[in-house]
Amino acid sequence: MATRKKIVVLSGAGISRESGIPTFRDSNGMWKQFDAMKLASVEGFKEDPQAVLDFYNARRKKLLEVQPNHAHKMLAELEKYHDVAIVTQNVDDLHERAGSSCVIHLHGELKKVTSSIDRFAPDCIKEYPLDVPIRLGDKAADGSQMRPYIVWFGESLGQEAEIGVLLIEHADIFVVIGTSLVVYPAALFVNFAKQDAHKFLIDPGEMEGRLPQGFHHIKKTAVEGIDILLEEISKL
Repeated sequence: MATRKKIVVLSGAGISRESGIPTFRDSNGMWKQFDAMKLASVEGFKEDPQAVLDFYNARRKKLLEVQPNHAHKMLAELEKYHDVAIVTQNVDDLHERAGSSCVIHLHGELKKVTSSIDRFAPDCIKEYPLDVPIRLGDKAADGSQMRPYIVWFGESLGQEAEIGVLLIEHADIFVVIGTSLVVYPAALFVNFAKQDAHKFLIDPGEMEGRLPQGFHHIKKTAVEGIDILLEEISKL
């Protein structure tokens, strides 16, 4: 019987796109249609909080309409045979819904809210029903306006980033799926993988000049590439 290995998966928008969640940076991504600094920054929230809440309430509602896809489900299935941790740039809960038990969210979570004074205030971070819009006047536990628990432009990543780095440093197998490694600081995470770790990247695009050293490129979408990945892992 094969030895259980430590597998860490860094996932990005590409895996959720195949469930129907729009990406941000593609040619038809959200930031081509909307002004990111107005809708995803502290300054934008101060200037027009209603617009920001409307944007995130629509995204929260959209999350109720989508389901985990084959790639999400197969990563969860992998836990039967290996110790698997997901470090995700995504703010949806599709990994959890698919059954993954260890998911680290680098950029926050749509299903949570927090304080607009201190995003990290533990008493203010709580789950909030996706079908209930966050409204102006809704208060966090510290009395401030409630806001989405999302890392906005210009904000620092929380302790999740430190946990993610630690997991990657100890991984026997490191998989990058659904991200073209252009979003920083998450793109730097590939540098923390052990030199002798088995490394895979699943992305349908050309990675010329961007493919990190030592990575095996599976040039497929997340849903198409996941079965190839599992076959490769079974050989190790």
